[in-house]
Amino acid sequence: MSTLSARPARTWPGSATSRPRPRWSPSRRRRLAADAALLLIAAAFLLPLAWLVLASIDSDATLRVSAPGSPTLDNFSAVWTDEITFTPMLNSLLLCGGATILTVACAALAAYPLSRFRSRVVRPYLLTVLFTTCLPITAIMVPVYGLFVQVDLIDTMSGTALFLAASQLPFAVWLMKNFMDGVPVILEEAAWTDGASWLQSLTRVILPLMGPGITVVMIYSFIMMWGNFFVPFMLLLSPEQLPASVSIFTFFGNYGQVVYGQLAAFSILYSTPVLLLYVLISRRLGGGFALGGAVKG
Repeated sequence: MSTLSARPARTWPGSATSRPRPRWSPSRRRRLAADAALLLIAAAFLLPLAWLVLASIDSDATLRVSAPGSPTLDNFSAVWTDEITFTPMLNSLLLCGGATILTVACAALAAYPLSRFRSRVVRPYLLTVLFTTCLPITAIMVPVYGLFVQVDLIDTMSGTALFLAASQLPFAVWLMKNFMDGVPVILEEAAWTDGASWLQSLTRVILPLMGPGITVVMIYSFIMMWGNFFVPFMLLLSPEQLPASVSIFTFFGNYGQVVYGQLAAFSILYSTPVLLLYVLISRRLGGGFALGGAVKG
């Protein structure tokens, strides 16, 4: 038997296979430009974080990003006191935690009729709610301050938490309504058939199924309140009630003198509760709505 040897394919001078592919094609240039832009954006975010970490362990920290000559934890020891860190952090937890619970509860009650009832005023109402989130907080602080003085809520933790909750409520209602739309109405109708009221169906059927949505609203509200400086600075007057977002102002001295090392160390401690909150409940964020086969067909 004779075997046929494989012959290489013949290419003609004008054929497409004989032409060399361009080294820098338009698509490749666009991809490289996009990668370069992403690297610049990443560097813009990482550079302040690098300064924060390096300055916190540098006894002679400045605004320049540089490795410390002799790393030390003296900056953390200087701010690790009850007056500088523990009391303001406790005030922040009480203030932001209470305001977050109030925001989530009111947002759930407000989003329920907007999600379940059809009316002509729902869409204009939602657009009005969304518009209120665009109002700068500085534009309404003067009348709010005068109102708090009249009703004797100035320099109180409860009054400040109430205003923080009210300032975050519009966007929380918008988010909660969108998440509530993802829960099938048939489950609520089944609860009504069993004799449940609308409040029971909300608390026992809808809210347990939209756990990730409530988590998102809670994290967003807490983070926005945690970093709020202007509201507690205006409404709280007693130094022992100031949260950490206001007490960080004490690291800025007169005539432009700033203790950068201690400021960086306190900033790391100040951001730790938010990071821990996200890590602890991050599993619920990626799970989606756990309907668990409640709806078939």
